[in-house]
Amino acid sequence: MRFLLFLALTATAQTPPVEYTRAGNPEDITTKTQPGYLLMGGGKDVEEAFRWLIERSGGGDFLVLRAGGTPAYNPFVQKLGTVNSAATMILRTREASSDPAVLDRINKAEAIFLAGGDQWNYIRFWKDTPMARALQRRIDQGVPIGGTSAGLAVLGEHYFSAAHDTITSEQALQNPFDERLAVGSGFLNIPALKSIITDSHFTPRKRIGRLIAFLTRLDKDARGIGIDEATALLVEPDGSAKVVGRNSVWFLNRTRPATTCEPGKPLAIENVRVFQLNPNQVFDLKRWTTPDATPSQLSVTNGTLAPAAP
Repeated sequence: MRFLLFLALTATAQTPPVEYTRAGNPEDITTKTQPGYLLMGGGKDVEEAFRWLIERSGGGDFLVLRAGGTPAYNPFVQKLGTVNSAATMILRTREASSDPAVLDRINKAEAIFLAGGDQWNYIRFWKDTPMARALQRRIDQGVPIGGTSAGLAVLGEHYFSAAHDTITSEQALQNPFDERLAVGSGFLNIPALKSIITDSHFTPRKRIGRLIAFLTRLDKDARGIGIDEATALLVEPDGSAKVVGRNSVWFLNRTRPATTCEPGKPLAIENVRVFQLNPNQVFDLKRWTTPDATPSQLSVTNGTLAPAAP
């Protein structure tokens, strides 16, 4: 039997701080899960990637988390695979992240997906709260997790918070200390994504320059993954990863320190290594290499990005 259950967990006059919408079985079940991390680049959702996440849930309860929007993922998930339930929980305040009913829903989920939107809402509402700790427990217990766009942004050890709105590559390269280039660390701890910062909508929005700027603001071991729209990276706990979808995934790391990385000055850095992978190609995040592509090199001189000199 299928039905739709709408529950406002915390009521207000019009828009509740928490909304929970569930399709499928109203009773929770417990299934054997398999860990894995779905990194999606925004735009059109990759059905193959969702099927992968559903399979790893063991057919359990699939939970979508977001800070706004609608429960449109519920029928989408049900269409793609067998799940006990598909539910969406929308949290609109930081206080909601301490709601016992919210924590209970996370504790009973066998797959968790962070939808797109504004990642600053995720950071300011969820970071360092009981909800974030519940998410971490589920990850540690082997529950698969994924995210797209804003949801992708908070999965790595490091993140671009968008606390002061977004920033373009041109702006970031001209001043890597622009207040809009707001990076942070420690929202979640996923060992396979240690030292990694992600970016979405990568090629259409020309974000490779700003990802390089992000890397210069982080520690020397930081690495970047940029994911195109309608594309996803499926990551195993051991760091092995596969590209699925329509377009490319980009893997960046610095080979040397920045020549110039100072407030108010254009960035200068040489020989940033870049791998571009296409669907069905694989990458080893632990060793940061692949048998499927040869890296290229990019450099930034006076805030301008160009291929590195041979």
